[in-house]
Amino acid sequence: MSVALGLPQPLAVRSVEVPDPGDLLTRLPVPSPYAWIHRGDGLVAWGEAARLTLPPGEDRFERARRWLDRVLGGADIDDRVGLPGSGPVAFGSFTFDPRSAGSVLVVPRVILARRDGRTWCTTVGDAQDAARLVHPLLDPGAVRWDDDADCARHYEQAVAQAVQEIRADKLGKVVLARDLRARAEHPIDARILLNRLSTRYPECYTFSCAGLVGATPELLVRHTGQAVESLVLAGTTRRGATPEEDAALGAALMNSAKDRSEHVYAVESVRAALTPLTRRLDVPEEPELLVLPNVQHLASPVSGELADGSSVLDLVAALHPTAAVCGTPSDVAMEAIRGLEGMDRGRYAGPVGWIDARGDGEWGIALRSAEIDGHDARLFAGCGIMADSSPAAELAEAQAKLRAMQDALEG
Repeated sequence: MSVALGLPQPLAVRSVEVPDPGDLLTRLPVPSPYAWIHRGDGLVAWGEAARLTLPPGEDRFERARRWLDRVLGGADIDDRVGLPGSGPVAFGSFTFDPRSAGSVLVVPRVILARRDGRTWCTTVGDAQDAARLVHPLLDPGAVRWDDDADCARHYEQAVAQAVQEIRADKLGKVVLARDLRARAEHPIDARILLNRLSTRYPECYTFSCAGLVGATPELLVRHTGQAVESLVLAGTTRRGATPEEDAALGAALMNSAKDRSEHVYAVESVRAALTPLTRRLDVPEEPELLVLPNVQHLASPVSGELADGSSVLDLVAALHPTAAVCGTPSDVAMEAIRGLEGMDRGRYAGPVGWIDARGDGEWGIALRSAEIDGHDARLFAGCGIMADSSPAAELAEAQAKLRAMQDALEG
């Protein structure tokens, strides 16, 4: 059953404008914060006024929506800002597979946010003075990686089996992930990872929610009033060692039949999910190239106008899982993932983000991420497998994607 903490009485919430504090991430006082940062703007938070831990189940999004309606809808709100993200906010992270436990929603006690040149602070209840919460940053120190040859061989074998199933017309595409475990010399402070990731990947959405930390390039959905946006990514190549090699790799990606087909599957899954909920949906005919410090992606920005009063969580429920992180058909791909990966993804490749009392919010797909637990970290990366995928090439791509979190841990 669901487990909810807090709520002895309706939440008392107050949002007021404050002077711009500069880098929001440097204001976090605790080593396990909540965060959603893009190009320096967004929200950071700490403390817990209310928390919901959800059991496995296809209905986990609906359970979360009902809880949010009660908690945020019943709050006593004094919001003097009136922007998306002001007033009470819940941070959330859902498991990729509905059969997995671990989905969570948290309403923090203190939120510091910046948007459109305005900065505000939201407090819930009798929030503790941040000055009394401050913990000094602690570097994780030396990191030991548990990456043996058997793990790599298992991944290549899984890719080879997936290719066989695709060629046998059992499915069109499947996304296979692998994990990498690490143990640090000292407890891992999420704030250090957030600072490193946001500095190195400003175009990504840097996030932290209940021990899941990462920097995802993929915006699952943004909901602002009646406007809806999504950024679809599928099709990846590495960066080059020189500008000339970089440009050649990008051009090859744009002209790759395998990657273009993979991208079409991802775009069409988003189109199919959002079309019933929108009165207008604009989907580009051709992808563009998104160049990040470690990889290059095929990208398609999608935008539209909602047809009804759907909240961002309704859109998240409709979209997940996209073909970009699961495959197509999604039910067949999900079963293939369960059989081939040999692990529980947990919240990797699941939705992560925030929602306010208006139903506005931003949610990404938890890619380029790690589950942090004391000294331990579990990193994840995945690749889209098509009929002409090469096991060795997919392993190399997964290793390139792991590098972002490995570098963040190592400094």
